[in-house]
Amino acid sequence: MRVDVLTLFPEMFDGVFGTSILGKAQTKGLVSLNAVNFRNYATNKHNTVDDTPYGGGGGMVLKPDPIFAAVEDVLEKRNEETTTVPTKAPRIILMCPQGETFTQKKAEELVQEDHLIFICGHYEGYDERIREFLVTDELSIGDYVLTGGELPAMVAIDSVVRLIPGVLGNETSAVTDSFSTGLLEYPHYTRPPEFRGMKVPDVLLSGHHLNIDAWRREQSLIRTLERRPDMLEAAELTDKERIWLDKLRSETERNSE
Repeated sequence: MRVDVLTLFPEMFDGVFGTSILGKAQTKGLVSLNAVNFRNYATNKHNTVDDTPYGGGGGMVLKPDPIFAAVEDVLEKRNEETTTVPTKAPRIILMCPQGETFTQKKAEELVQEDHLIFICGHYEGYDERIREFLVTDELSIGDYVLTGGELPAMVAIDSVVRLIPGVLGNETSAVTDSFSTGLLEYPHYTRPPEFRGMKVPDVLLSGHHLNIDAWRREQSLIRTLERRPDMLEAAELTDKERIWLDKLRSETERNSE
């Protein structure tokens, strides 16, 4: 997979792209991560990439021409660097507070792509022609406003890249993560079996894998009910599990009265 990020601050990505899981993924040749300064594509002598909005109003708006030119150059370089003709057009993703909320499901969708291009904005907003004629997706990481799209892009890229086969040491890790299963993840324990009087649940020391799996599923259900009950509406549950959750929910409500 290739990931290009259009940003005014490419230096912000140096540490993120070069360390931890992302750095290892690049070393393994599983992903190519590139930060591109789209100010280099400005067409005026002052290299400005923003201007005042037509119709008046506060703030500045990112101009379309540097963004379009940067995307076109990235695509041209990609075509020059590969010996095979790309079979899929890239997903061009605008990081924006107005966008679709980024989720694990979206990450699992994007990891199927060969090439992702993220656009990180600043100032008041984007020229609407960028949204209408260039991007394929608009993504937000939450209902709050940041100074730019760099941090949201880092979040999305990390979430996607860790799903690439071979990136994580344990291939089951991404499958059992919170949200991947539709439920929050079950509790984890490691050595020592007892620490300051706090013990690891006996079932995890039993070696009985069916009982362990059942315990983990039950704990995921309980944790999701307690912390994110909204997720249970869309989760794939058996009839038995739904009945059990209803009883647990009723008991919780009675105890809180």
